[in-house]
Amino acid sequence: MPPPWRAAPGARAAPPVAPLYTVSGDEPLLVIEAIDALRAAARQAGYADRTSLVMDARSDWSAALAATQTISLFGDRSLLEIKLDSGKPGKIGGETLVRLAEQARAQPNSDVLVIIALPRLDKETRNSKWAQALAASSVMVDIATIERPQLPAWIGSRLSRQNQRAEKAALEWMADKVEGNLLAAHQEIQKLGLLYPEGELSGEDIERAVLNVARYDVFGLRDAMLAGDSARTLRMIDGLRAEGEAEPLVLWAVGEEIRLLSRLAEARQQGQDLGGLMRRLRIFGNHERLALQALSRVSPKSWPAAVQHAHDVDRLIKGLPTAGRLSDAWEEMARLALRVAAAGNRG
Repeated sequence: MPPPWRAAPGARAAPPVAPLYTVSGDEPLLVIEAIDALRAAARQAGYADRTSLVMDARSDWSAALAATQTISLFGDRSLLEIKLDSGKPGKIGGETLVRLAEQARAQPNSDVLVIIALPRLDKETRNSKWAQALAASSVMVDIATIERPQLPAWIGSRLSRQNQRAEKAALEWMADKVEGNLLAAHQEIQKLGLLYPEGELSGEDIERAVLNVARYDVFGLRDAMLAGDSARTLRMIDGLRAEGEAEPLVLWAVGEEIRLLSRLAEARQQGQDLGGLMRRLRIFGNHERLALQALSRVSPKSWPAAVQHAHDVDRLIKGLPTAGRLSDAWEEMARLALRVAAAGNRG
């Protein structure tokens, strides 16, 4: 058996699929891509139905066990995704994860395939009983962080996937402009694929495309939300909608920020070093100032519900109706952003 928490490059491939996968990492883009690859493999293997749960220490963890048992009664092969954004499941959650690991070990050909998504865990958490159980019984997909010195090569590798290439100086310039944000880099790379033909890209081509301010609209939305500017938040959402911006990108700007703030709020309550965590999460400068401003306005108890709300919006974007939510994903996205922007601003 491979050592716990080692990257498992073969996890994406080779049927039959394993009954349990654990994806761990702090790079949202790479985690999303890994989970998408696992979903595709699951669909190919016949796991047609999908249930997704966003959990934390206060969640009803019996729902996770029920999803592994009730669904199988109908004979359908199903996929269960559990997202644990904080990496802290609590006592009941930890016990549930141990049970899921035991089920996977006892039933390698289960009709329910489970994917557990976690942030990168610290050493103490990795040594917990539940983390050790997952390490022993699941296929581990440990997503490495792309540090700034590695980013130009990463961008170059992604460009090569679309048969484009650029000089090292241009890759360095591009890495500086995306400020370590892989999803922003991914968007710029896709833009270059749309704007220019295959082959060598000049520095001028890259600069012309990257300096297009459209990229910053979603970050402007994020900043307006964090600053508590409700009117500007709504204007920016309306503008992004009118310009035909992709709903998943806008939800990323809002939802990923809410997940980060939820993690920071929990860390603050637990007395952890907030500054150190913000460095690890790459929250710097004006972004850091606005994040702290939002944390001071929004009650710590409000964040888990906001995270679940973001998950519900994701379902709406995928065309899945969600009880208690509007049918229009854009309208519900506005309500989600206002949970943060309007918090603490009511008279």
